[in-house]
Parts: sequence; structure tokens; C-alpha cells
Amino acid sequence: MKKGTDGNPVILALCGKGGVGKTTVAAAIVRELMREQDAKILAIDADPAVGLATALSISVEKTVDDVRNDVIDLVKKGKAGEKERVLGLIDYEMLGALREQNNFAFLAIGRPETEGCYCQVNDLLRDIIAQIAGNFDYVVIDAEAGVEQVNRRVLETVTHLILISDCSAKGLNVARTIHAVAQEAVKFKKAGLVINKMRDYDREDFILPEEITFLGIVPECDDIRRADMRAENFFDLPDNPCFCAVREILASIGIGKKSEVRG
Repeated sequence: MKKGTDGNPVILALCGKGGVGKTTVAAAIVRELMREQDAKILAIDADPAVGLATALSISVEKTVDDVRNDVIDLVKKGKAGEKERVLGLIDYEMLGALREQNNFAFLAIGRPETEGCYCQVNDLLRDIIAQIAGNFDYVVIDAEAGVEQVNRRVLETVTHLILISDCSAKGLNVARTIHAVAQEAVKFKKAGLVINKMRDYDREDFILPEEITFLGIVPECDDIRRADMRAENFFDLPDNPCFCAVREILASIGIGKKSEVRG
């Protein structure tokens, strides 16, 4: 399925506590969506840690924060002109920040060089998502760890909110908090929980939170762990239980192709 039934793009945001594997699942989703012929995909690395770029083997040359700083410099120097010209400059600079590789586009939010609030970059990211998402069938957002981007309505146009957690109580508590905040701050059509890095012996004592729809389990995978350690491109990895699980999860919410391989 390309785009939603209403003709609008499918925008998936992956949120959760730091360290639970959001980036791994986001990269796997991009990999699986590319199985669809002619699908237009935008991957957004909205986490300042910029881990998604590594997983997708992208060399980031310009980020959203770079664009913001460039435009601010032009305004300070009096070279930007009227408001309409400033908006035009942002659109033009943003096209320069988009990287196209392996038949998908990529955009990184970046990390501010100066200390202080990250609000301005997040606000710009929110506007970018709203403006350019329509050019794609799928937008996959690896969100910043925690609840801030949800709380600030950066992700308010997201159609699918995918909460990622490991089996830890801390991870699940953050997922619950994000889900609660998102009820007001995100206009999602579907939301659900994915348990990542699940090991066989974890299943015995694990209890799912009842208030969040359960989407599925992504098992602990040696191939993925080694790829993370070696900064390997996810597109070069063979099919494995992790990718199959992600494929099944996407199919369960009406996205992509259901896996024919069981791990």
C-alpha cells in the first residue's frame, strides 16, 4: 500500500526511551518499505545522536540545524529580505539538506553547536514534516529519546505512532508516558507498542501494559548486534528474524508486505 487510503502519506514516528533500539527498528522499517516497488520513502533522523544515518550508511553533509543557522546568519547580515524570501530560502536550503541514496531520501535534524534549548530546531522540524511529507508515500521518523518532541507537538501530523521498548520497567514506563501525552499532542490514526530485543527467557516474566495496543516482538538478533558494532549498512544484511518480525508488524497495521520467512 502506497500512501494512506485518503491519499496522504503514511508518517510513522518511532518513540521511546534511549537505548531501547528505536534506531534499529526504524532502519529495519526503511529497509522493509523499500521492498515496495516505486515507493517514495523519506527517512528523518530526528534524534540528535544521528544513529539512523549510520545504520542506513548515509553521510550527512547538512542538517536541519545547519539550515536554521544559515538562515539566521543571512537575516543578521540583512541579506535575507522580506518574510517571503526567508521562507523561500528555508525551502531551498532544506532541499540541499535532503540526501538521496538507495532510492530513498534522508534528512537529519543535527545537533546544535551551542548549549541551550533545542526548541527552535524542533519547531522547524515540525514545519518541515508538514511541508515536505506530501512528496513521499512513507515518512519514517526516528524520534528523539523521551517525550519532548511529542510534548512540543513536533510529531502532531504523524499517522502511526510506534512506541518502542525493551523488556525493562523503565522502557515500558517511558512508552506509557509518551502514549499518554500523544493522546492530546499527536493526531495519529494508529498507535501501538513494539517490544524490541526480546530474548526467549524474557517471555516468561514479561507483562504487557494493557493501555497500549500490542503490535509485536522484535527478537534479539546477532546479525543486528554485529551490524551495530561494526556500523554496517542494514541494506547489506541478509534477511533475519529481526527483519521478518518488523515485516509482520508493518503488515499488521496495513503497511508493506507480509513476511514469507519465519525466523
